Order: sequence, then structure tokens, then C-alpha cells
Amino acid sequence: MTVRSTRAPGGGSGRPGKVERAMRAAPVSTFPQVAGDAGSLARRERLALTLAREFYAGRRRRARYLSADLFGEPTWDILLDLYVAARENRRVPTTSACIGAHVPPTTALRWLRILEMRAMVEREEDGRDGRRTFVKLTERGHTVMEAFLGTMADTLLSALNDADECTTLNEAAQ
Repeated sequence: MTVRSTRAPGGGSGRPGKVERAMRAAPVSTFPQVAGDAGSLARRERLALTLAREFYAGRRRRARYLSADLFGEPTWDILLDLYVAARENRRVPTTSACIGAHVPPTTALRWLRILEMRAMVEREEDGRDGRRTFVKLTERGHTVMEAFLGTMADTLLSALNDADECTTLNEAAQ
């Protein structure tokens, strides 16, 4: 199985397009290492996966109440979908990633190219079917998603601990 890029070879008008401008705007950051015992790290990872699933499903539920054209984050949908797929050891065909983004295929493909250029995703050829490619998070993409979702999980766990403490204090006061 080979990994291939869909970046267009050099050339063009000489003027930077949307993809090139997006690349220039790419943030450069580091991701904190998380310390803790194996049990708490495993709980954090499970919660991060649950959050990724819920963020994605919540965006679909939101469309039942508010017009979908009010919101547009195809890259976030792609990243969430690929993160969940990676954690579930599933391969995602490029076509499925485009469908999961809930935008026209050309828009989804454009964002996949941007994510590739930012080293967040990569494509792999099927190996058995030359017409099909798969898309997956790169190590960097997985690290970014894990860091963000882990931070959200930490915040949620902290809030739940605070709520438990408040409940305990209220019960003791009564």
C-alpha cells in the first residue's frame, strides 16, 4: 500500500490561491505531554473518543433545529470522522470523508488538500482497487486531535469533579 499526495505539481498563475494562502496561515504550535497513571490516561482517551463522536453527532442534530447553511466547518467534520475511524481501526475511503464533511465534494476535496498540505491527513492507495484511495490522519493530525480532545476531556472531568464536590457539600449541609 503506498501513500500518495494529491498536491498539484508546481506551475499555475504565480498568484497564491486559497490553498496557498491557507498554508501561510497555518499555526505552528507544540502540544503538551500529559502525565498521569495508566488508569487516568485510559479514561481520558476513552472520554476523548466519546467527545469526538458526540461533537460530530451533535453537529448533525443541530441541523434539525437550525439551518445547516448557518454553520460550515467541513475540516472539523473531516478531522473528527478520521479521528474516530483511527481509534476504531477503520479505514475511510476519500469519498466517504467527503460525504462525512456534509459539503459538496469539490469543497471537501479542497479542504482535504489543505489538510494534506498542513500534514494533518494523508491518502493511501487501496492496493487492490486502483480507483479507490483512503484518507487518514497523519501522526501530527492524530496528535493535534488527541491534544484538543484531551484538553476538552480534562475540562469536562474537572467540571464533573467540581459538581460531585458541590453535591457532597449540599448533602452534608442538609
